[in-house]
Amino acid sequence: MAKQLRSEIDVHATPERVWQVLTDFAAYPQWNPFITRADGEARRGRRLTLRMQPAGGRATTFRPTVLEAAQGRQLRWLGRLLVPGLFDGEHRFTIRPLGDGQVRLVQQEDFRGLLVPLLAGSLDRRTLPAFEQMNQALKRRAERG
Repeated sequence: MAKQLRSEIDVHATPERVWQVLTDFAAYPQWNPFITRADGEARRGRRLTLRMQPAGGRATTFRPTVLEAAQGRQLRWLGRLLVPGLFDGEHRFTIRPLGDGQVRLVQQEDFRGLLVPLLAGSLDRRTLPAFEQMNQALKRRAERG
């Protein structure tokens, strides 16, 4: 089974500025309500350590692998719960220039695996709102800079 979550927001900032905020993992505890801690490097093949706090849910630590880190355009990683095929999530941040000093940030995750049907409701109730909270917080931070 598969499920997709998607949230987007327009940000009055350059792609470079949004990328800078998105990949400054050390600063996440200062502003990010969803990924409250992030360690690692935004480079293909690298492992990240992410502490995620869904809205109204329990915090969980994942160790995804970076699949793509295209500066100013896209950051993508793959996380798994225990073994492949149980609960896999491919998370993607896409930065699309809109002109006039604005970009659209799209945060999306494609979930696959045996546990997806059991967790689908929680993803809608807790994870999607957390995406939206993170997007709002990233917008505030990028526009301040």
